[in-house]
Amino acid sequence: MARKRAGAVAGRLPKRFREVSFEREPVASMNDALLREVRSYVRAIDQRLDEGRGIWFVGGVGTGKTTLAMLISKAAMEADRTVAIYSLPRLLTMLRETFAEGSRRSLSDLLDRLCAVDLLHVDDVGAEQTSPWVLEQLYTIVNTRYEDGRAVMLTTNLAEDALREQIGDRTVSRLGEMCTVLPLHGEDQRGNVGFELPQPAAAAAGTGRWLSDADRAWEDADPDEPPAYGRPRRAI
Repeated sequence: MARKRAGAVAGRLPKRFREVSFEREPVASMNDALLREVRSYVRAIDQRLDEGRGIWFVGGVGTGKTTLAMLISKAAMEADRTVAIYSLPRLLTMLRETFAEGSRRSLSDLLDRLCAVDLLHVDDVGAEQTSPWVLEQLYTIVNTRYEDGRAVMLTTNLAEDALREQIGDRTVSRLGEMCTVLPLHGEDQRGNVGFELPQPAAAAAGTGRWLSDADRAWEDADPDEPPAYGRPRRAI
């Protein structure tokens, strides 16, 4: 049974998040109060899902929203609950594809599947292009899950007012009632790897040609010295 559950997690979680845990970075270094809330949700995962309670992670880019949401989705899968994980742009693409000629799935069939799982995990809410059609589909999904008492978990870097403009007042109002809002603060952890660009090469005196350090060392070499590695020295 344990192997079956582990296989289910590996098969549906994105590869980057399959080993996510409270003991691994970046989760291990996150805010203690935030982690207490997430641990509490995970410990009572069956109860929370049965109650239709979700989580709304909000914070800046790179603060760990998606990682924590994947941790909860992993816990739900390990508890043998059904989970659907999508970024919102990808989800909307799938909905649009149902209108394509020869599509194997109808829009109503896909919506039924999205509304039937125990936990619908939607990442990057607010990253999509807004249109009346987008607002209609989002409202349909959220409202159906609201009426059926099924949990939604979402991540967004938009504050509530901006999110209302992006996905509509009715949708945000229902999400606010269905979810516990957990804010994340801090800098973008993906941008903490520094790098330096190479310095511009200097021009060879009187030539107008730009030379790298290796080229300059080559041209400044004593012509009476044997060339390195058996290569003939270039004619200048």
